[in-house]
Amino acid sequence: MISALDGPFLAFVGCLAMLLVNLVSLSLAGLRLRRAMPRSIFPEDAPVSLIRPICGLERFSEETLESGFRLAYRDYELIFCVADAGDPVLPLVQRLIAKHPHVAARIIVGEERISDNPKLNNCVRGWDAAAHDWIVLADSNVLMPPDYLQSLQAAWRPDTGLVCATPIGAQPDGFWALVECAFLNTLQARWQYAGEAVGLGFAQGKSMLWHRPFLNSVGGIRALALEIAEDAAATKVVRAAGRRVNLVAAPFSQPLGRRSFAEMWSRQIRWARLRRVTFPLFFAPEILSGMLVPCLLTASAIGSAEMVLGLGLMVAVIYGGELALAARAGWLRSPMLLAAFIARDLLIPFVWSMAWMRSDVVWRGNAMAIETKPGRVRTA
Repeated sequence: MISALDGPFLAFVGCLAMLLVNLVSLSLAGLRLRRAMPRSIFPEDAPVSLIRPICGLERFSEETLESGFRLAYRDYELIFCVADAGDPVLPLVQRLIAKHPHVAARIIVGEERISDNPKLNNCVRGWDAAAHDWIVLADSNVLMPPDYLQSLQAAWRPDTGLVCATPIGAQPDGFWALVECAFLNTLQARWQYAGEAVGLGFAQGKSMLWHRPFLNSVGGIRALALEIAEDAAATKVVRAAGRRVNLVAAPFSQPLGRRSFAEMWSRQIRWARLRRVTFPLFFAPEILSGMLVPCLLTASAIGSAEMVLGLGLMVAVIYGGELALAARAGWLRSPMLLAAFIARDLLIPFVWSMAWMRSDVVWRGNAMAIETKPGRVRTA
């Protein structure tokens, strides 16, 4: 005979299973991050074209864009792509180019509309004009350390089709920026590194190192119009060619500055909808990525003080693990991170639910319908 406690007990067991899965992901990410990488096959001192699509001025624009001029690399060019000749970021870029005459840098104005993705459209002319076969596509808000290019190159293996770096939130200003760090760092970056560790590497569009002959053999940069998100398309293109997506040993920072709740919320909804449409089978379990809500619901249904205490310890163990991962990786650490973890986990069910309700997003004022365009992926 099934007792009334069987349901709550099964929920407790489910929370215990979630604890084990999360501990495994934390362990895999911790082992993968900053470990000694296998020897790269990237050609030594190969020239690189670094393409940065730019649009509008942000708080850290000068800091992030100027970091591209200070790379400790012998032979590289910088190509800034901007869609509108009247964009307010142009005077800044022109000033930076004049300030660093020793770096080969130029601006390309005008986009080529190959998709509904404005960033991808902005990159096409830069890709076509690049002088070198090794090409990096890097967002304007990536803060590049001096060894940025070497870090990307170090992850190139014989079976690599693409090297990427997930963004790590840094320099938050205010609580909601800290919550965005809690999403980006010890949750999303953690799962991305854990996935790569078991052979499920996903592309991340913040920094992407391509070998042009390979990408051209499977359709070129225009093949990235397969999806509304170029990184989702990149993942499918690389996998279809039998290659792997690799991640850098240590990801690069993205300074956040101030974030309102509305800004943080809209970004998480946009990214969640993109993941849901492009990789629905991988997105579906994301509802279980936060321990707090399932443990709270289970605790409310259980009368046993011992089990409630056990559930509280489960949440504490995971949050402690996240703090330990941040310390190992050198990411942001703050006493307020615990509050940010709690806010993030309370928001996860709402973000996940909203992602299933609609299939459109707004990015920089552009409304975009999310759709997959089958049949464009070609094998090499």
